[in-house]
Amino acid sequence: MVAALELYLDTVATRRIRVLWDALESEGVQSMRSLLDQRHRPHVSLAVAPRFDPEQVADALTGLVVAAPLRLSFQHAGQFVGRVLWLGPTPTAELLAHHAEVHARLARAGVDLVAHYQPGHWVPHCTLSMRVPNPLMATAVRRCLEFLPIEATVVGAAITDHARGIANPLP
Repeated sequence: MVAALELYLDTVATRRIRVLWDALESEGVQSMRSLLDQRHRPHVSLAVAPRFDPEQVADALTGLVVAAPLRLSFQHAGQFVGRVLWLGPTPTAELLAHHAEVHARLARAGVDLVAHYQPGHWVPHCTLSMRVPNPLMATAVRRCLEFLPIEATVVGAAITDHARGIANPLP
């Protein structure tokens, strides 16, 4: 498992993504609903690390509103190698600047971050499924497109490390 700094979405967007999870499940695609004893929340991860020290991260982000009320417009579905299916918000200048500021602060604090979440490499996304069977990928993507666009506002943030039972809210 990995640790993440997660941005949470407003109630309406969260509900729509959960309904999409159910629709994917009805197509035979295991969704994120099945993870963490059904406690997984739809989110966009700003930073990922093999492990986080919650106090170190909180100290590095002091004075920054991590859960800035960013507007996210999920306009596309995508997939990563390994059959990972996701929804992507439009990467606005505001979202990218916020992401860069979070990373700059964490880097100054010596937090070891995963490279593909670094500015210039990051693909903002909300994961829907971790292992879509290859024969079902086209059906899953079509199902996602039926739900788009999804408009969302960031309403919360947390440092999470589910392997260690950590879920610390951030301002």
